[in-house]
Amino acid sequence: MTGERIRVIRKALSQSRFRARFHLNHDDIAYIQSKNLKVIRSHAFDFITKRLAPASPVQDGKQTPFRGHPVFKAQHATATCCRGCLQKWYRIPKRQILKPHEIELVVDMVMYWIQTEFGKHALVR
Repeated sequence: MTGERIRVIRKALSQSRFRARFHLNHDDIAYIQSKNLKVIRSHAFDFITKRLAPASPVQDGKQTPFRGHPVFKAQHATATCCRGCLQKWYRIPKRQILKPHEIELVVDMVMYWIQTEFGKHALVR
């Protein structure tokens, strides 16, 4: 996927009323600070690999909670929460195992969102 396509997706996500309502709260920020972004990235990779990468994920469409971990909020904000959203927003077909570069794309999108949200919190302090 090209950088231009990623920019288009990010802009569209920011204009989606549903996607734009997600934000990190103080507990999320504290959790990220206690772990660091490298550890959060490893959590994202683990969640994506186990919950999203299979061709037919368990409970597809409902496998990503709305709370409980900053990565889950980021997945909803970036439309990387289920295979339906991946198909709609990223044109990644359902019912196929995610390729390594697709997993990296998803993790990169999640981490970009987390870092952006984390940066906004730092500016507010």
